[in-house]
Amino acid sequence: MGTGMAFLLTLLAGLSTGIGGLAALPRRAANQKFLAASLGFSAGVMIYVSLVEIFFKAKEYLMGFFGQKTGSWCTVAAFFGGILLIAFIERLIPEPKAKETTASPVDAVDQQKWIRAGLLTALAIAIHNFPEGLATFISALQEPGVAIPVVTAIAIHNIPEGLAVAVPILAATGSKSKAVGFALFSGLAEPAGALLGYLVFRPLLNDAVFGILFAVIAGIMIFLSFDELLPDAEHAGGHTLAILGLMVGMAVMAISLLLFL
Repeated sequence: MGTGMAFLLTLLAGLSTGIGGLAALPRRAANQKFLAASLGFSAGVMIYVSLVEIFFKAKEYLMGFFGQKTGSWCTVAAFFGGILLIAFIERLIPEPKAKETTASPVDAVDQQKWIRAGLLTALAIAIHNFPEGLATFISALQEPGVAIPVVTAIAIHNIPEGLAVAVPILAATGSKSKAVGFALFSGLAEPAGALLGYLVFRPLLNDAVFGILFAVIAGIMIFLSFDELLPDAEHAGGHTLAILGLMVGMAVMAISLLLFL
C-alpha cells in the first residue's frame, strides 16, 4: 500500500472522533442527568481502553524488547509514571474558583471544572492518538491486507473518545463548535503522529519507546478518569447515573474492540 493511501486511512480513523463530538450535540448542555451519564460514559471508555487495550499493548512491546520479567516491570513503572506525570501537571493548573458572573457561584465553579476536565481529556486522548497514528500508518504500509479492518476498528473506538472530549466542553461553554472542534483536535493527533513520526522520529522509534509511551498514556487516562470525570459525573447527577454511564461506556468500548478480532 502506498504512503498516500496509508496516510488517508489514518486520517479517516482520527477524524472519527468528530463523530463522537457530534453525538454530544442533540442534548442541551444544561441537562444535568445527561451530563452525569455522559461523563461517566467517558470515564468508562477511558478506563476500559487503558486497562484492557493500551496497557497490554505496552506490555507486549516491552516484553518483546526486554524479555518477560524486565518488560513487565518497565510496563508497570511507566504506567505509574504516567499517573505521577499527570498528577504533577494538574498541580500546575489552578483549581476553579468562583468569579463575578451572572450565574450562581456554584454554576461558575462547575463550568470551570468541566472546561478543565474537557481540556485534560482532549490532551490525554491526543497524546494517546499520536503514537497510535504512527503505529496504524506503519502497519498499513507493512501489512496492507489487514490495514482496512484495523483502521475501521480504530475509527469505531475513536467515536466514544470524541464524545468523552465534547461533553464537558459543551457543558462548560455551551458552544457546539468548540465541543466538536476539540473532539476533532484530539483525533487529528492521529494523522499528525503518522506524518511527523514517520518523517522525523522514525530513526529513534523502537518497540521500547512505543511500549513506554503506551504505558504512560494508560496511566494518564486512568488518573483523569478517577480524578476528573467520575467525580464531576457524580457531582452533576448523582452516584447511580455516574456508575451507569461508566458501565455503558466500558461495554461500548469493549464491543468496539471485539468487532475486528
